[in-house]
Amino acid sequence: MCRSIKTLRPPALPEEATEEEIRAAALQFVRKVSGFRAPAAHNREVFDQAVEAIAEATAELLAGLEVRGRAAAPGGSGAA
Repeated sequence: MCRSIKTLRPPALPEEATEEEIRAAALQFVRKVSGFRAPAAHNREVFDQAVEAIAEATAELLAGLEVRGRAAAPGGSGAA
């Protein structure tokens, strides 16, 4: 399952990862960790919460990474 999670940062992607790509990676991670492709109804809420939390953490990680050899993203953190 996790082999389908792709690298979401440049230079693996030509541009920034989309919300859909980030969420898809988070979903694959939760599926792998939980062992469920689709959770039962009684586990749906906690499953969905985990996907959202991981997607948010992934977006924060990607926003904070500095990739050598690339210009800083507009609005990104940098020396002011």
